Amino acid sequence: MNYFSYKIEHDFGLAPNPFGGYCTLAVCRGQIRANKRLEIGDWIIGTGSRALEHLSGLDCLHHIIFAMKLEEKITFNEYWQDPRFQYKIPELNGSLVQMYGDNIYHQDTESNEWIQANSAHSLESGEANIDHVNRDTKSDSVLISKTFYYFGDQLIRIPEELLAICCEGRGIKSSSIPSNVSEGFIEWLTSNFEAGIHGDPINWCEHNNTINKI
Repeated sequence: MNYFSYKIEHDFGLAPNPFGGYCTLAVCRGQIRANKRLEIGDWIIGTGSRALEHLSGLDCLHHIIFAMKLEEKITFNEYWQDPRFQYKIPELNGSLVQMYGDNIYHQDTESNEWIQANSAHSLESGEANIDHVNRDTKSDSVLISKTFYYFGDQLIRIPEELLAICCEGRGIKSSSIPSNVSEGFIEWLTSNFEAGIHGDPINWCEHNNTINKI
């Protein structure tokens, strides 16, 4: 079993997207989505960063925001067409959950060019943001889990003895995580918390409180 840890600098409910009964990672984090070592059963862990602290005023560093056990990996086209994930196709005039849907990409059936749905990764005009298109589609993989723990603004401080699970740089941490720490972290997590959603995305504090969340 492998473990992949990284620091989250933006938490809008987009990457990861914990809504609709599935936690999904469909945009950003190409280092993980395209990783050749990534296998079903692996754990992906996102912890807080100074960037989140500056925005929210919360103590975020060395706190867990989410963890998901990889249970399925499919392509963008499969994700776009799958009835389970139509809920995650973004609606920018909808609720916050709908605004930050991550089911954004599929290919034109004739040209195979990528089509980007109007979304949080598009330009304000609604046109495709080519920088995001190029970055997101470097990996044609969507990571899916029903076994996940999403804390968001209710993020939890990681015990001192397990802090080596955290990535301290801008990339990802994986093979350098000691096995006793990774195993101990999952034991601590699953023993003390119920799977599912425990809080709202941290960056939702940027939105007016009158906007519906669901």
